[in-house]
Amino acid sequence: MVLRRFFRRQVEPDVHLDKGLEKTRRGVFSEITRLFDRSEIDDDLYEDLEMLLIQADVGWDVSQQLVSELRERVRTDGIINPSDAREILRLEMITLLELATRNRTVKILQRGVPFVILVTGVNGTGKTTSIAKLARYHQNFGRTVMLAAGDTFRAAAIDQLKVWGDRLGCAVIAHQQGADPGAVVFDAMQAAHNRNVDVLIVDTAGRLHTKHNLMAELQKLRRIMQKHVPAAPQEVLLVIDATTGQNGLVQASEFTKSVEISDIMISKLDGTSKGGIAFSVAKELGTPISYVGTGERATDMAEFRPAAYVDSLFFGEGEGL
Repeated sequence: MVLRRFFRRQVEPDVHLDKGLEKTRRGVFSEITRLFDRSEIDDDLYEDLEMLLIQADVGWDVSQQLVSELRERVRTDGIINPSDAREILRLEMITLLELATRNRTVKILQRGVPFVILVTGVNGTGKTTSIAKLARYHQNFGRTVMLAAGDTFRAAAIDQLKVWGDRLGCAVIAHQQGADPGAVVFDAMQAAHNRNVDVLIVDTAGRLHTKHNLMAELQKLRRIMQKHVPAAPQEVLLVIDATTGQNGLVQASEFTKSVEISDIMISKLDGTSKGGIAFSVAKELGTPISYVGTGERATDMAEFRPAAYVDSLFFGEGEGL
């Protein structure tokens, strides 16, 4: 079996992904690339690969899985050329990430019926900026967007959302700090209906005292939304900070135990030289990764596509074609 395609890009470049993953590509993944620039496949290659994958925030279990699968494929297929082994690794990585997109449901948006996105995540994950990116994303499809400042525990969260609303030309429904988030959501749903808004994006508090409080609060918000739109929220998005590595995965895991998450956005990919957390998220959480944040601007977001993601870890724009 001959696999001579590695380091020939298999999908069209994604400019946002390529830019966002530049630190990762120039860091650990450049070392992974160089691992295969040798004359033979030996035990040192596998040991070094596992160590580098762990350093890249791929995670202990997932790193072991990838290396184990690579060993088995090399053995069963009689691979002797390291460059062929490198292509197998690429394909195994794509397959793993596809597990995190396979269960993503098709979203149907109707004009004038608010498609409600409930955004959750621990404070500091880039939740507010991610909301702005989502707003711009939907605006690019010609949809009208409204924002709701449901995180009433932090005055900064309300002010940040208002600033982004002004920049993007989105109406922002907000109350004072300390107000009942349910009241904010009620007013936002009513306003979205009255103004025939296509997409309503709701911010939520990133920290409540207990998981029970978190669940109770979000369930209350759901009930309020469903009085206006029975299917709402049609998307419950969890934002995970790529720069926090495995700690971020632990936080995300705790969130998913309390909240029914439909989609994941991995934020701040441009701020880490590791960037392998997507593989851990795919394996450990099983929730579809839908978006990745690749910078601080509202346009710095990309839809998550496994092959494009893996290729961006190894190639810059225009490379490997």
